[in-house]
Amino acid sequence: MLRVLAVDDEEPALEELLYLLRADPRIRSAEGATGATEALRRIGSAVDAGPDDPSAIDVVFLDIHMAGLTGLDVAQLLAGFAAPPLIVFVTAHEGFAVHAFDLKAVDYVLKPVRRERLAEAVRRVAEQVQGRSAPVHDTAHDQIPVELGGVIRFIPIDDITYAEAQGDYARLHTATGSHLVRVPLTTLEERWRTRGFVRIHRRHLVALGRIDELRLDAGSMSVRIGTAELAVSRRHTRALRDLLMRRTGR
Repeated sequence: MLRVLAVDDEEPALEELLYLLRADPRIRSAEGATGATEALRRIGSAVDAGPDDPSAIDVVFLDIHMAGLTGLDVAQLLAGFAAPPLIVFVTAHEGFAVHAFDLKAVDYVLKPVRRERLAEAVRRVAEQVQGRSAPVHDTAHDQIPVELGGVIRFIPIDDITYAEAQGDYARLHTATGSHLVRVPLTTLEERWRTRGFVRIHRRHLVALGRIDELRLDAGSMSVRIGTAELAVSRRHTRALRDLLMRRTGR
């Protein structure tokens, strides 16, 4: 049974969210706060009182765009607490999903909130709360959220064959399609370096294990990944060849 704090500076939206939360049988209590300052005060008091106190909070359902501190600001501040509540973002803006999951959010629900989608978020929270006493694998870093038709979906990073720069965005390619995310390719390069992704060009970041062929033609190098052939820039040629040679033990 979950103890919930919902935070939104628009009262009609807050009341609607509280109504839906209180209708879920997994929710023990759901209280509201109309701004970040009030929310932080209540969360701080709950953390100080301990998990067995009646004021304890298991999860915060948090809007992003609010007057003063944003929901992202609140999440960053909560990261400094010894035992902070879990966070689910509830927002009308899909463009902050990557940042939200960097802040360890359990879920990211788009407005207008659908009952079925909120129930899924509650299920994810309940699973994490139940497993807190045991080591839990952090799946947030195994997936990346993408927006598809107004719904946030989670794509396993292991399914991504390569990423392509498109301005401040990146297009993620998988065997079944592609997805555009609002995150620069350089950011993905830093995050995924330990997952076997390497930069081969200013426009392309590839999964080393997904390279099917390495091609040399008149001093130029390219790689084939599935049906895609991607050029390797001169500055990355030697590093890529060395990586592939080490991978094959040669």
